[in-house]
Amino acid sequence: MPELPEVETVRRGIEPYLKFRVVSTVRIREFRLRWPVPRRLSTQLPGHRIEGVKRRAKYLLLALNHGHLLIHLGMSGSLRILPAACPPQKHDHMDIELDNGICLRFRDPRRFGSVLWMTRPPEHHRLLRSLGPEPLSDAFNGPYLYQQSRGRRVFAKSFVMDSKVVAGVGNIYANEALYRAGIHPARRAGRIGARRYDELAAAIRETLNDAIERGGSTLRDFFREDGTPGYFVSRLNVYDRAGKPCAGCGQSIRRRIIGQRASYYCVKCQR
Repeated sequence: MPELPEVETVRRGIEPYLKFRVVSTVRIREFRLRWPVPRRLSTQLPGHRIEGVKRRAKYLLLALNHGHLLIHLGMSGSLRILPAACPPQKHDHMDIELDNGICLRFRDPRRFGSVLWMTRPPEHHRLLRSLGPEPLSDAFNGPYLYQQSRGRRVFAKSFVMDSKVVAGVGNIYANEALYRAGIHPARRAGRIGARRYDELAAAIRETLNDAIERGGSTLRDFFREDGTPGYFVSRLNVYDRAGKPCAGCGQSIRRRIIGQRASYYCVKCQR
């Protein structure tokens, strides 16, 4: 599943093509995604201008002058900027054609993604209203994590992956941030001190920013808006490196299931 850096990479890639353009046509070829695509989009969107593209956690928000289109890429979804006349391929489920002859095309082979419409403020939507602060925002810092962790017996990795604590820190980057901060993924969240949470908040921010700068991780199902893969995967320190030497000490990276997700760590560098 594309994580926050991949979604932010997509946002930055598509916004210059969409901002201030007027929707001319919406073509929906498949309504059966994770939730049904609203049929009224084909009549509600044409004639309206796209004011910008935002991101909340792993969701993309196309801001129009009368509402927001909420897009989630699911397990295998992608967005492409193409000429509107370009013939659709299998799994190309939706086109948003613009007044300049290009289109935003949504593709999703597994159909776990979603395209929804809202007229209320996005923060009130049921999928967004319980999310914690953005990890790249000023509201996210060490004191906040420390306060949220008090009395929590959950593992540190599960804690930072809880979207109610912080929005959008997925499995890959939770592993990497914990490594950078020197924190064992199975350490109890409530037993981590304030100073170490300062280090973890900084590590989460640095890890995500590094990934965004390099275009996101090269996952099997992720490509950027122009069809090229991201590059951060070559810089991962622990994720999917079980049995390989730690870059810091040479010990073998270990793998363990925590919260039903694969976790990778160094027993010497992470305590």
